[in-house]
Amino acid sequence: MTALVTTRLLFLVGDSLSVKKFSRFPRAAPLPKNIRLFSRISHDNGPLTLTSLGFMSEHETTTRDEKYNLPQISSTVKVPKSKVKVVRSAAVRSVIARNPLEIEAAPFSAKSFAELGLPSLLIERLEREGFAVPTDVQSSAIPTILKSHDVVIQSYTGSGKTLAYLLPILSGIGALNELQNTVKPRKKMDIEAVIVAPSRELGMQIVREVEKLLGPEDRKLVQQLVGGANRSRQEEALKKNKPAIVVGTPGRIAEISASGKLHTHDCRYLVLDEVDELLSFNFREDMHRILEHVGKRPGSGKSDSKIPTARKAGRQTIMVSATVPFSVVRAARSWGCDPLLVQAKKVLTLDSVTPSGPVNLTGTSSASTTTSQTPSAVQSLPPALKHYYCVARLQHKIDTLRRCVHALDAKSVIAFMNHSRQLKDAVFKLEARGMNAIELHGDLGKLARSTILKKFKSGQVRVLVTNELSARGLDIPECDLVVNLDLPTDSIHYAHRAGRTGRLGRNGSVVTICEEREVFIMKKMQKQLAVPIQSCDFAEGKLLLTENEKTSDTGSYQESRNG
Repeated sequence: MTALVTTRLLFLVGDSLSVKKFSRFPRAAPLPKNIRLFSRISHDNGPLTLTSLGFMSEHETTTRDEKYNLPQISSTVKVPKSKVKVVRSAAVRSVIARNPLEIEAAPFSAKSFAELGLPSLLIERLEREGFAVPTDVQSSAIPTILKSHDVVIQSYTGSGKTLAYLLPILSGIGALNELQNTVKPRKKMDIEAVIVAPSRELGMQIVREVEKLLGPEDRKLVQQLVGGANRSRQEEALKKNKPAIVVGTPGRIAEISASGKLHTHDCRYLVLDEVDELLSFNFREDMHRILEHVGKRPGSGKSDSKIPTARKAGRQTIMVSATVPFSVVRAARSWGCDPLLVQAKKVLTLDSVTPSGPVNLTGTSSASTTTSQTPSAVQSLPPALKHYYCVARLQHKIDTLRRCVHALDAKSVIAFMNHSRQLKDAVFKLEARGMNAIELHGDLGKLARSTILKKFKSGQVRVLVTNELSARGLDIPECDLVVNLDLPTDSIHYAHRAGRTGRLGRNGSVVTICEEREVFIMKKMQKQLAVPIQSCDFAEGKLLLTENEKTSDTGSYQESRNG
């Protein structure tokens, strides 16, 4: 009774009385300390309702009250203390103001690019190139990027991640922007988008995609800054063409930026393609300079109550990869502004990711993570792939590769090895057995590498023997077989190698040729990837599954994959 009288008295008096005045009342009737907060909210933001607390929309509240003929109650609703803290926190109010429901309502299964809010001129260019229906990851990523969110795009290799970030960037800059006449004109030397790739092949592939969409008349708006090319010519092209988009490798971009010939301080977009590879030690110094000099850091400008985020004061950072270990999540939180994780038909926040484990598969995870089968692990691999492993002695691996190619009747094969010095010997042995093969590695010049890839894509060469370098950036849709002559270092590298085949829904096979002592590694990799990797052999021009693959263990993996 004493507490009730005290409560009513405090509501009448409001802020004029302090709660400390009633400290003499006994502990048997404690005074709720959140009553004074209710009074303050009532004066400032109107009556306290479930709608103001975010528990129910205004429409739902009105419908419920009309149904039961309930009167409107102002500030006498009892709310737990933990709920009141949500209203009191200014940081949480700013997050709520960003309206994440708009992202949840994105057309995750759009039937055309027009549904994603792209300009009509860009849609015409897409149709001219044969792109009519967006992929699942494009349907998720494009609306999210157009809403100026920092994102981490994760999807299996060959699912259309490049267009997922290129299209919203091209819709906001360059000749494809329908609103370019109404916005502030671009300065002569302004770079509006910087796209960083870990390899020259991937960088040039991105440049070709941009040039296709821009067309011959506007192709000068994009400039490549990859290593291995003539630096002086690149600097001359920057000065002459004044591009809006720069695509390059970390070393060359940082090198030209340090010379003062690359002006990126007002850059609007920073794209880090294959970001998990860019986090390696080799790129540390170059990436540090790029992050410091490309655009303004997110949140560096003064906040405005009318603007829900600090996006207008900083660059928009877009990170892309087929696999997203926790190192990428940690980097995204450091480099971006409240980034979102974008997957096929799904947009998530990174708040739920804890340091105890990665978002996706990892080769150095704990025992509980290693043995678990998670859907996110399967998302890193193209869905139409078949995985096998074959046991062979080290000296017989090349001959096993030859029998594998004939058994599967593969027309375009990529064979991976771990060391560059082994490539030439493998090519020599394959050619001695009557199979056209060629090597590709990082020590070759730009012209030699381009010539090799041209021969391989045209079908003049059947087997391309390469190292880990080409696992990132090779886009050869005709590739129908990937062979691991050496085991990848972990399941992440396995996923990137496997992604060279089965691109955009095509069928493909991945065969790992290992020694007897390495079979246990394939078993572990099978559990980490949550896909069946079947033991096989090649005889009489056919692929034969071994007896141990008829066990229920493999059947359970197949059921989990199909289910």
